[in-house]
Amino acid sequence: VQLQASGGGSVQTGGSLNLSCVASGNILDIGTMGWFRQPPGNQREPVANITIHGSTHLVDSVKGRFTIFRDNAKNTLKLQMTSLRPEDTGVYYCKANIRVYTNHEGGSLSWVVSDYWGQGTLVTVSS
Repeated sequence: VQLQASGGGSVQTGGSLNLSCVASGNILDIGTMGWFRQPPGNQREPVANITIHGSTHLVDSVKGRFTIFRDNAKNTLKLQMTSLRPEDTGVYYCKANIRVYTNHEGGSLSWVVSDYWGQGTLVTVSS
């Protein structure tokens, strides 16, 4: 299973960016998905998450500016970022709780649930 994040870039204050994260592999289903970010010189921190049923949670600093949504049919997670500020600068990572299946001889199926991380995409907001 892989998570591929994309969409980062450099914008000025007030600009917008749209991040995407696509999961691929032997995926049975995906539970909660989320975005984290790591500002320069700081620890990774949560930004937003969304459950399989579409319930969302965003940290206070991005509420009203960021929107998280997902397409379960395409195993895709999105983060729409508007009114970007310099403090939004960082490497953005997607994370997903995924049930991964394995086919066995005789047609049986087994699965395991694990958390997976994408490789990160850099967002730079200049003043």
